[in-house]
Amino acid sequence: MQAIVLAGGFGTRLRARISEVPKPMAPIAGRPFLEYLLDRLIAAGCQHVVLATGHLHAVVEAHFGAAYRGLAVGYSQETTPLGTGGAVLRALQRLPGGPDEPALVMNGDTWLNQDLGTFVAWARARSPADCVLLRRVDDVARYGSVALDGERIVRFGEKSGSGPGLINAGLYWLHRAPFARYPFPETFSLENDHFQVHLGELDLRGAVTEAAFIDIGVPEDYDRAQVEIPRASAP
Repeated sequence: MQAIVLAGGFGTRLRARISEVPKPMAPIAGRPFLEYLLDRLIAAGCQHVVLATGHLHAVVEAHFGAAYRGLAVGYSQETTPLGTGGAVLRALQRLPGGPDEPALVMNGDTWLNQDLGTFVAWARARSPADCVLLRRVDDVARYGSVALDGERIVRFGEKSGSGPGLINAGLYWLHRAPFARYPFPETFSLENDHFQVHLGELDLRGAVTEAAFIDIGVPEDYDRAQVEIPRASAP
């Protein structure tokens, strides 16, 4: 298995607490948050990861180098923000697998207490569909809602509503082929400019999880992460 971690976040809302490291390297109980994510990838059998870096990229590269606990680590550095879509597309081109080999893609600033191997096995069984992990929440207003028809995603990122529903949990199983169908600009949003715009033409599936979800970029969640993430990561 190969993976991409979107690790270029600025951490604007955490500036009062972290200023010398990028958001994915924010300390959680004395360890960079990215270490917890890479530990989860290793446990799921990942062999190669590309870290899509941006803001303070040198901090990430100096810390992990070319390998972390036997996991091969590569980098896809952006000098100007490319958006989630631009970052994913560039990182896919830096993975060692062939053009038909999909990749697990995850946000570098969110924690989802989900067994990654279970999601990957579910997604592989639906190849060549692209897959998204969805989370049920009490109020979708902050995130935008996702709607399913069976396991097919029929609405993505609608922000006009509120109340309980499904949201994008920031974990994807993506193939390169769908990106090749469209003339994307260098900078674009995976969610808004690809999934939403081309939803009628894509085979996009959703799996639902009830796993705990933490966005470390939100100060109150960052504080909660100091306890909950180490506890969930304990052997």
